[in-house]
Amino acid sequence: MSDDQHAKGSMSYLMEMGALKRAKRSGWWIVGVKDPETIAEHSFRTAVIGSVLAMLEGADPAQVALLCTFHDTQETRIGDIPWVGRRYLKAARNEDVTADQVANAHPSVAAGIRAVVEEYETGNSLEVMVAHDADKLECMIQGIEYLEQGYSNAQEWVDTTRAKLKTASAIELADAAQDMRSADWQRVYLR
Repeated sequence: MSDDQHAKGSMSYLMEMGALKRAKRSGWWIVGVKDPETIAEHSFRTAVIGSVLAMLEGADPAQVALLCTFHDTQETRIGDIPWVGRRYLKAARNEDVTADQVANAHPSVAAGIRAVVEEYETGNSLEVMVAHDADKLECMIQGIEYLEQGYSNAQEWVDTTRAKLKTASAIELADAAQDMRSADWQRVYLR
């Protein structure tokens, strides 16, 4: 491929990622949330949470943020299949979807993105564990926010994602979140 074709392939991937800003996290529809957050919104806060958890756990915050940023990028192609749907549907492996997504990208871009996704999906480092906890903690926090909005069915999601946390820091932050409301951050500033 020529440099121009690689540039177009890389840009195609970047344009595809824009779809994540429009795609809703469909699992929340099961609990009655009519307008759930987008996949991109989820991924952004997951990356921030991952960075904070990494700082607390002694992991590499930049690596964790990178893992979190790319963890759901495959959903442009396969959608956000909720856990109940995974019982009935067999989606392609995220690594395979990613390989297709970056097939025409510059070789260094393709290799780099494939490596990040492969690490998130199959790695066992502290950074991977923290990234997975960040994903679960973000889901738990989102559930708390939906509870505040009156979606009482979100409590089960809060409880089940909370129970899957592994790192001490994620558990500690989850415990702190249980007694907070989403606007409590303002009160720290307003005091």
